[in-house]
Amino acid sequence: MTFRSQAAAGPRPDRLTQIVFPTQQSYFPSPADWRDEVLYFLLVDRFSDGNEARRTLLDRSNVATARPDQPNGQPWRWDQWAQSGNERFQGGTLNGVRSQLGYLSGLGVTALWLSPVMRQRGHANTFGSDTYHGYGVADFLEVDPRFGTRQDLIDLVDAAHQAGIKIIMDVIFNHTGQNWNYPGNVEKEGFLQWPDHYDFGTWLGAAGEPITAITSTDQGAWPVEFQDTARYTRAGSGDLGSGGLDDRHAENKRSDFELLRDLATDVDPTLSKLIDVYKYWIALTDCDGFRIDTFKHVAQEEARNFCGAIKEYGRSLGKSDFLLVAESPGDEAELFTLNGLRRNLNAVLDIGGARPALEAVGKGLAPQSDYFKGFDEFDEGLGSHRNLGDKHVSVLNDHDQLSGIKLRFTSDLAFDHQVVAPVAIQLFTLGIPMIYYGTEQAFAPPETSVRQFLPGFPGQVDKPSDRYLREAMFGPDHPRGSGAAGLPPSSPDLNLPGFGPFGTAGHHCFDRNHPAYRRIAALAAVRRQFPALRQGRQYPRPIEVSGSFTFPAPGDLICWSRLLDAEEALIVVNGHGTQAAGTRRVLVDANLNGANATMTVVANTVQAATQPAFTGPHPVGSSVRVGKMGDGTTFVTIQSIGPSEVLVLINRPDPEVGAILP
Repeated sequence: MTFRSQAAAGPRPDRLTQIVFPTQQSYFPSPADWRDEVLYFLLVDRFSDGNEARRTLLDRSNVATARPDQPNGQPWRWDQWAQSGNERFQGGTLNGVRSQLGYLSGLGVTALWLSPVMRQRGHANTFGSDTYHGYGVADFLEVDPRFGTRQDLIDLVDAAHQAGIKIIMDVIFNHTGQNWNYPGNVEKEGFLQWPDHYDFGTWLGAAGEPITAITSTDQGAWPVEFQDTARYTRAGSGDLGSGGLDDRHAENKRSDFELLRDLATDVDPTLSKLIDVYKYWIALTDCDGFRIDTFKHVAQEEARNFCGAIKEYGRSLGKSDFLLVAESPGDEAELFTLNGLRRNLNAVLDIGGARPALEAVGKGLAPQSDYFKGFDEFDEGLGSHRNLGDKHVSVLNDHDQLSGIKLRFTSDLAFDHQVVAPVAIQLFTLGIPMIYYGTEQAFAPPETSVRQFLPGFPGQVDKPSDRYLREAMFGPDHPRGSGAAGLPPSSPDLNLPGFGPFGTAGHHCFDRNHPAYRRIAALAAVRRQFPALRQGRQYPRPIEVSGSFTFPAPGDLICWSRLLDAEEALIVVNGHGTQAAGTRRVLVDANLNGANATMTVVANTVQAATQPAFTGPHPVGSSVRVGKMGDGTTFVTIQSIGPSEVLVLINRPDPEVGAILP
């Protein structure tokens, strides 16, 4: 019996010392280069419950039909829809994710990033009430029963691997859930500077009540090693931005996250116990990587040791490049993390200044240099194109959006594919692209006229809510019950509507014919076909404006090339959301495109969305001749491109047979 089958069949270990970790066994290998992958991030609770066949596809042209009267006799209530999204598990499961692997594979996803799946507190608490997002861990060795079982997770990983999709788990190594309170049953205390700390208070029971001792698995924290009160800083809640990045005892390294409890990673053996926790998840699941939460809030030396140990364990199982991606918000923190961790870390999430820049450029509101400048000349925030290609994961939207406004890319329900423009920039610029669930369906908040009824809506309050980034894609009719009532076996909370997309309930959004889905799928397919689009050097390309080549104003064409040896791939994006771009000349490389050269169209998003009825310019397979000016400047002429549409051309579309010339 393998470690995986044995661990899935029996009870989860109470103690880390009970685990005999396997090594030198046959596990799924790492990819040759993570730049070849397309990541997709989803919240397990908000993606699928596997029952979409019981619901109808949401009609975007008439969303009002998916805002039904509620069983309690009340008409549709916007405040209750918003309450549902903030306070309740919606019912998504691991088996639900597995049921949609075909949908993800069709989109071009090759690596699936799951939100944390470890068991959460069973009781409702005031940290967003129920911790549906997965970041309030109670048991570090068990799957939350609302998501499924350890076997369900193993089955998902195995099925994903069979479908050509890697699995990346989201892990936490600097805090736990609200598993205990401070003395006097106080939930939140003011911050104490190092080395001061509060006395330990009381563990919490299954219903959130103070208890004198942990006597069952639904109480306190697990495994047993995390019942040692020395594992926690017990420093209270402070300013998470206070103190230097290089100060291991700074306020930003010791503070509780609201009601979550900070772990004392600087106190032995806390870190080694956390390393064992995550070795267990690798051995159990055969996952392919970790996205590491709150990386910025652990001292660099401790983070380096953690990552180094995880990398080594992955190699012992045949995973030569187990992916480690750090959440370290802000350009300064990203650079500090990359410089400090080096070989022990693959990449950081690019959620500092690059994220809002990508959004602005994709909407045609900022020049392309706002996003591209860090790739093509040295920039303290992002680095140069020679050292950054595999060091960042590009992000347009995510579940937090720590920089920029907390809303998804588009807020215009009438426009179905504007989001394709920034996604194309992600797919074809340096780095590892990440698509956030619902992006391919052009998710957006409810219409402007109802936002006054939505509590915590971004732009209306000082501290906007994350909930409007976290819709339930499968469109449940109702959420789970509160607290322990929402644990299996459970019944839905009929007093609240499900937190479906666009302010709806009871209708799913898994539409493979959606204009954004079809376009993104076509772009991901061509990315997979041509290595230059994944690993080539990158150069922004000027276009001809008033007789000279220059970089245009915002809202015009966004053009760049990826060069790999003798190949040049040219990407052309219309950055305007409502207007077509007229005919333009775009500069290409003179050394790679000589006399009588042509470039072949390998992707056209209009054609991808409308075929076989497509009749416009630049169909896939057509050629564009390279022109040459008197000064030697080479260019191609691009005819009209519609709003937010994309063309990809390449100078060597077919593999060439090598030969030794006489």
